[in-house]
Amino acid sequence: MEKYFKRKLPLESEVTPLVSSNKKKFLEFNVESLVADPGQRPKISNYDPNVRDEVRRAYLQKGPCQPREHDFPQTYFETSFRRFNADWFDEFGNWLEYSISKDAVFCLCCYLMKPDGASGDAFVKEGFSNWKKKERLQTHVGNHDSAHNQARRKCEALMKQKQHIEVIFQKHSDQAKRDYRTHLTATIECIRFLLRQGLAFRGDDESHNSNNQGNFLELLDFLAQHNTEIDRVFKNARGNLKLVAPKIQKDIVRTAASETTKVIIDDLGDDLFAVLVDKARDISVKEKMAVCLRYVNKEWIVMEQFLGLVHVSSTNALSLKVALESLLRKHNLSLARIRGQGYDGATNMQGEFNGLKSLILKENACAFYVHCFAHQLQLALVVVAKKQVKIALLFNLLASLCNIVGASCKRKDMLRESQMQKTIVALQNGDVSSGRGLNQKITLKRAGDTRWGSHYGTILSLISIFSSVVEVLEVIEEDGNNPEQRAEACQLLNHIQSFEFVFNLHLMKSILEVTNELSQALQRSDQDIINAMTSIKVSKQRLQSIRDNGWSSLLNEVLLFCDSHNILAPNMNDIFVTQGRSRRKIQKISNLHHFQVELFYQVIDRQL
Repeated sequence: MEKYFKRKLPLESEVTPLVSSNKKKFLEFNVESLVADPGQRPKISNYDPNVRDEVRRAYLQKGPCQPREHDFPQTYFETSFRRFNADWFDEFGNWLEYSISKDAVFCLCCYLMKPDGASGDAFVKEGFSNWKKKERLQTHVGNHDSAHNQARRKCEALMKQKQHIEVIFQKHSDQAKRDYRTHLTATIECIRFLLRQGLAFRGDDESHNSNNQGNFLELLDFLAQHNTEIDRVFKNARGNLKLVAPKIQKDIVRTAASETTKVIIDDLGDDLFAVLVDKARDISVKEKMAVCLRYVNKEWIVMEQFLGLVHVSSTNALSLKVALESLLRKHNLSLARIRGQGYDGATNMQGEFNGLKSLILKENACAFYVHCFAHQLQLALVVVAKKQVKIALLFNLLASLCNIVGASCKRKDMLRESQMQKTIVALQNGDVSSGRGLNQKITLKRAGDTRWGSHYGTILSLISIFSSVVEVLEVIEEDGNNPEQRAEACQLLNHIQSFEFVFNLHLMKSILEVTNELSQALQRSDQDIINAMTSIKVSKQRLQSIRDNGWSSLLNEVLLFCDSHNILAPNMNDIFVTQGRSRRKIQKISNLHHFQVELFYQVIDRQL
């Protein structure tokens, strides 16, 4: 026992605290410096909560302080001297401790496990030293549910922690948490993939017997098949674990959208921005207002980010303004920070008096309006060109061609097969060269109202597969399902195999070829207004060059095309014959004047 008490250990007041004075001072735990004398030990509550079980376990492993060889001092009680008896250590077991410094006994179990604030007990605080009342030791032990026995059982459970029922529950709880996290992570990753790719989640039949449960469930199953841990978690998941339910999917999607929007708003910070607004319609046929932000981020890069969709029951300017304000307010943005507005040319958007542009300018004079370049260029190239009746007829015929030739898969296959046979013959004759990426299968491209290059693509595709289109129309004329189809095919054949149609087709190809490069330049994300204006100036110069010097080359190209497709070309010096009009009511002009002045010059002049 002398070795047990060889080193004098510090008192509670002498222990150095671990934390600063503005927080509760916890004692440092060190097995080697544990205070052995129960009369000098600090309270368990003085240690950090995270290490208290380690402190208790260390004391239990050391055992109670029982200096059996110590010369216990005698104390005078009324008529006789009494002192502690070492045999009591054996009688009362391993909970009884003796403090040499206080000449008193303590209870190790109650010291370790009795909570602070519990009813006072001399065996924990001051110690018991009334040696003439030995029966108090047995009283302290008490019955089965006494505080001492409860503390003793807690000590036993602490030493057998791996077998304790609470530990088993905690172990199972921790495993359930890990499984739940694995399940949730797999679900989120599948949802992120579908969102990034823009794919649908749900399937027509999501039952267990379905051959195709939809993208989301099939992707989860694919992930489980290639990851044993995820597969185990899915198989052991409880029946009420609804991480694959549509409601959970929507919650995660909304959370992803919220986090994405938060990143955009954080990237914007307190800087100024412009708003880009256009209409949209969802699958439920509800009118939506799509809002994008354009701003310069912290790296001085111009960013255009989608902010959100707002349902609008009315599309008048005041309703749109209220909807825009509510969306901006939702993200702590205001109209005062707007420095630009970008819309299409609709009256409710750019109206001078009651348009959305004007309503915002009344509150913020710095919110300058810029007409959407996509709509501007579309108006300039197509709508202005259609002011010439012959060009308007050209685009109507192109739309009819796309409808009748692409009306069914059978006709599309017929078109591809015809073009493939002609390509094979051309390769054998050496008319076209072979190589990677050349001679790909193409079909007629359908033009769109606001897609800049769509009309140019339609014209190019028709020129490339003109003879195949003619063959398909001839088949429809002979073997059409009904007289209306055969009549329409016959009418189209007459129109597209005329010199005037071919001329207008090549004329618009030359014009749109120039402006298509402009449209591609204007769509670049790093484009600025100076470069845009320069590009427009260059395009106008190229159009002017075509007007001044391009007539001969265009006419030769048209004549060569007509010759290769057996289309009759008129004599340019003959009188132009207008179909559908009385010859007595029109001015007699030559074919050259009609095609050069009334078409070539007028169409280009309108573009310029």
